Amino acid sequence: MTEAFDPRAVAARFHSLRQAGKQEETGSFTLPTDLHQAMETQNFLAAADGISSNAWKVTVSPEGQAVTAPLHPYSEAAAGASIPWYPGLKFETEIAVRLGKDLPIRSGAPYSRAEVVEAISAAYLGAELLVSAVRESGGVSFLLFTADRLGNSGYVLGPKLEKSVVDTAGGTQLKVTHAGRSIYDGPAQHPKGDVLTWLVDYANDGQRPETSLKAGALITTGTLSGAVELTEPGEIDISFGDTRLSFSVSKA
Repeated sequence: MTEAFDPRAVAARFHSLRQAGKQEETGSFTLPTDLHQAMETQNFLAAADGISSNAWKVTVSPEGQAVTAPLHPYSEAAAGASIPWYPGLKFETEIAVRLGKDLPIRSGAPYSRAEVVEAISAAYLGAELLVSAVRESGGVSFLLFTADRLGNSGYVLGPKLEKSVVDTAGGTQLKVTHAGRSIYDGPAQHPKGDVLTWLVDYANDGQRPETSLKAGALITTGTLSGAVELTEPGEIDISFGDTRLSFSVSKA
């Protein structure tokens, strides 16, 4: 008989592994069977982590299902941000947007990209840090990875950008150094080309929580630099066009 999935127990295990900076293989976990179980686990994990920020990441599953997870620890570079370093930690440069008005669940015509843009009040340069308690991340079970907050392990919000960056980010010159060494130097490139693709997908997901995508929420939109592993602690310096973002990654 297959072991019954216990979202609370899996969340507690994730929390313990994350606190210890450890990873375990997918095969050692009982797997969620659907997105509902994955999100239930993620909610228990968020509670165990004490997450209170209204900041979120959004992406899609291999099957095209839009999914989200809270960003934690969340900090702002202007306040002197420092994110804990753990072995396997990866870094992504991203664009974040803040909603100026609600995007409620719709039963009729889907939201257009223009409507989503109209709901955005501000855009920012940001950086996401990732390390999952699951050794293979989402490579074996994307649902398990979703339950583990999609691997998020920190976010730093940087300077405000012109809102038009949601249309122009692709191709902008992007340079990133870590501990004085270059880890990215080239044009910014989002996996979908358009930084708003996954946010529009999520806005049009009729199964998302009623409380999602409310005014004031901050949503980060996906990597512009790929995911680069940080092999040691050190300072991160990002140059995106004429905008700069710096913060530290330090041993916990």
